[in-house]
Parts: sequence; structure tokens; C-alpha cells
Amino acid sequence: MLRYLSFAALAILVPMKSQAIEVLNSIKPFEMISHELILEGQTTSSLLNANASPHDYAMRPSDVKRLNSSDVVVWFGPDLESFLDKSLEGKSNVVKVVDIEGMSLREFGDDDHGHEGHHHGSYDPHVWLGPKQALKVAQAISAKLITLDPENRTEYQQKLAKFEANLSQTESEIKQDLAPIQTEGYYVFHDAYGYFESYFSLNNLGHFTVSPERKPGAKTLISIKTTLKEKQIKCVFAEPQYTPAVIESVTRGTGTNIGRLDPLGTDIVVEDGSYFTFLHALSDSFTDCLSQ
Repeated sequence: MLRYLSFAALAILVPMKSQAIEVLNSIKPFEMISHELILEGQTTSSLLNANASPHDYAMRPSDVKRLNSSDVVVWFGPDLESFLDKSLEGKSNVVKVVDIEGMSLREFGDDDHGHEGHHHGSYDPHVWLGPKQALKVAQAISAKLITLDPENRTEYQQKLAKFEANLSQTESEIKQDLAPIQTEGYYVFHDAYGYFESYFSLNNLGHFTVSPERKPGAKTLISIKTTLKEKQIKCVFAEPQYTPAVIESVTRGTGTNIGRLDPLGTDIVVEDGSYFTFLHALSDSFTDCLSQ
């Protein structure tokens, strides 16, 4: 029967072969999102390994080669990866998250606790930690892939719809997991979790620093130590990228637990579903420390 079908009919039966598109992301969390959206035969990777911080990274010649050979480059913008600004200027194959239409961004205030006169860009770049913002990032990446490979529009749209469904399910599960600890007070090492905290209504009482490469000053540390002693603060969260002794010294003698939050998903393997695993891991870190 098939031999009598026209070429047009056969084209409907046989899916279009996707272009061998390579998506390069500045950091691993964007790679995890990109991975959910690419088609078979396409690749995604990140410029920085999970232990490196985008806040103070220095470009290498091999990085420039990768930027020039990639079909799509995903980055937040100069507030996070200032080292990419000149290399990506004027390029059309770029998804610049800070410029995505309709993206709801959190502004860093000049009165931020631990700011100490350091201007850390206007906007909080940690958008991958907020479900609403992550969906906007996914939509922008998907739109860029469709622009490059329009023949497979339907497949990209299906991938995006699946991402949205998985994200919605993950949000529901996390809301349920975090409900018992929503009122528990805690401190974080750096002011990175605002999108997640706001979405899931957590009780962040402060941070040590806005910019992790800047150590908090004596005034800030004294103020935090006083707060830990006076109030029943359940937890202070450190990060694997930065293990400052200041957290141990400030919590000593206060009875406050030390937890660990990983904003970059260091130990998570990039594979199908890894972005949702990452969000769950973050939720588990809050629950483990704050339920003690």
C-alpha cells in the first residue's frame, strides 16, 4: 500500500531529520533547561564547569572557539557573566536572558544586607531558580531553535509543552514538601535564592553577601551573629562553590544548624529530567536543615 503514497504523504509519515544544532550555555542550570528542549542528534553543553563561579570567571582561548562554533549561546547578561559581554556583542544566535520579553526580574536594592557599597548589577541573575522565570527562559530557547530549524517546529513545541507540564508537576510537589517549614527562619551565604524563596514563600531573614567573591565585612558579621543569638534561627546555608570559614565562626555557640544549598547543581548529571531533579534537590536542602 505504501508504494502508492505520494512523496508529500511520505513526508508526513517520516519525521523531518533535525539539524545538528549545538547549544552552548554559560552555566550548567541553563544547560539543564536547554537539554529538555533539543531534539535527537542535537547537543547542549556549558562553558563553565559546575565548580566555577560565573561571578569572577576569566575567559580562555578555547572558550572563544566554543562560542564561535556554537549555533546558539544562552547566557543571562553582563550582571552575571560580564566576561562574555564583548564576545557576544552584536551576535544574532544568542539568547540573552535579561532581554527576554516579559521576563520578571528581581532588583537588587542598594540597602541589601551585606551590600556594603558594592554594586552587583541591577538585577538578580539567578532566574533558573524561579519556576516562572525558568519557563520564560525555556520559551526563548525553544523559539531560537525553531528559528534555526523551522521544519521541526512541531517537535520543538512538543518538547516545550512537556517541559511546562513537568515544571508544573514539580512546583506542586515542592509546594507540598516545603509547606511544613515555610515559617522557619534562616540565613543564606549569598543573595541568590530570591526567585525560589518568593515563589515558595520561604522565610529568608538575610544573607552574608550579595556578591560571593566579596567577603562580608566585620559589621555585617557582628550583626548576623547577634541576630542568630537573639532569635531562634534554624539554619545558615553554605554553598559548595564557596566554603567560607565565616559561616562556621558566626554560627559557633548559637545552636544554629549549617545546611548546604547548591545554586548550580554541581552533583547533578545533565540528562532527561535533570532540571526538575535540580529543583527537588534545592527543596530537599531547605527541608533537611529547617526541619531539624
